[in-house]
Amino acid sequence: MDYPVDFRCPISMELMQDPVTISTGVTYERKNIEKWFFSYKKKTCPTTMQSINNFEITPNHTLKRLILSWQNEEAARSRDSLKHDELVSLLAAMESTPFKVSSLRKLRTNIAESGHEVKDDFVKCGGIDILVQIIAQILVESLDFAAFTACEEALGVLHICLISLSDDEKIIQFLSKPESIKSFAMMLQRGSAEARFHSVAIFRELARADYNWKKFVTQDQGFEFFRSLLELVSDDQICSKASASALELLTDILGTSKTSRLKAVEAGAVCILIELLPDSSRSKCEKMLLLLKLLCECAEGRQALVEHGLGVAAISKKLLHVSSAATKITVKILWLICSCHPSERVLEEMLIYGSVNKLFALLHVDNRSSTKEKVVKIFKLHGNSWRQYPCFPCELKDYLGSTN
Repeated sequence: MDYPVDFRCPISMELMQDPVTISTGVTYERKNIEKWFFSYKKKTCPTTMQSINNFEITPNHTLKRLILSWQNEEAARSRDSLKHDELVSLLAAMESTPFKVSSLRKLRTNIAESGHEVKDDFVKCGGIDILVQIIAQILVESLDFAAFTACEEALGVLHICLISLSDDEKIIQFLSKPESIKSFAMMLQRGSAEARFHSVAIFRELARADYNWKKFVTQDQGFEFFRSLLELVSDDQICSKASASALELLTDILGTSKTSRLKAVEAGAVCILIELLPDSSRSKCEKMLLLLKLLCECAEGRQALVEHGLGVAAISKKLLHVSSAATKITVKILWLICSCHPSERVLEEMLIYGSVNKLFALLHVDNRSSTKEKVVKIFKLHGNSWRQYPCFPCELKDYLGSTN
């Protein structure tokens, strides 16, 4: 290796490990200068040939730190060079052989254990394009076990890259290709628990990059796509992280267009969410209520909710029982139902399952809010219908009497 001149011992011309300085101000490797003075009995400076009376040697800590720093930088450069060569070799192997799984596993390990530099190098070497091509093979070789396994491994590599490089526009462009989207959707339906989680994570990155979902969800595959996401939400035993991510992804997609909400309703989203709601945790409950609110913004979603035997009951139970955020969302759902000509049966269910009593309790909240305003509007619309029932609270009759 070509060492910097100042890091070499003037006697041996080797890299110094323990640099020390003598009285003439010149620095040497300790063992070499000690041998010069005490074994060879020399009384001169080896470099300047000046006579020396003071044979004391002083450790040169500053130079030692500089040498160590330089050695670390060289080692890192050497490792990066090896990583680059190995990356190129693995990518070449994946392009030239049908047996890609072992190369993909090595690649996944290398990238997972490396820093940003190696991931950047992987992208520059065209790695993302190769991964997308491998994943897209599932569209033409869906029954081939080797192709399916390679696709799952490629998804794993892609997921690792996205964790740190998700803001790279070129990567997002590769992922947004129609064949890529179809491949991810297929893995979401048929892949292992890990592969499904990776697929959801990739879709979430696309959602963050403002991917236009409209064209995809209106196609035939859009129905199956929503069914797969809802299956993940329904069974968090498959993968709890995938289930939570699927909920987030559904929220991202349903918030983009009415078309996506209609497709989700068609896939049974309202029924599934209603049935999951009673046993859901607080955080999951809030997310499910938000999804139901989005679905109820279209007539088909509202109809699916009120026609479900537990629809109004499940919503009513969560009002005031989960969190202030959940209560706000629940009031919005009830307002959407109540403002769109609900049937007499729906109004009766709201009274029987406690929605009316709980809405009345919200009227006693002192602060002025959009939630309270919605509650007031609900009572103005349907208060007279409810007061016909014997179970209608007396205090609410008095309240409605005072407001009329």
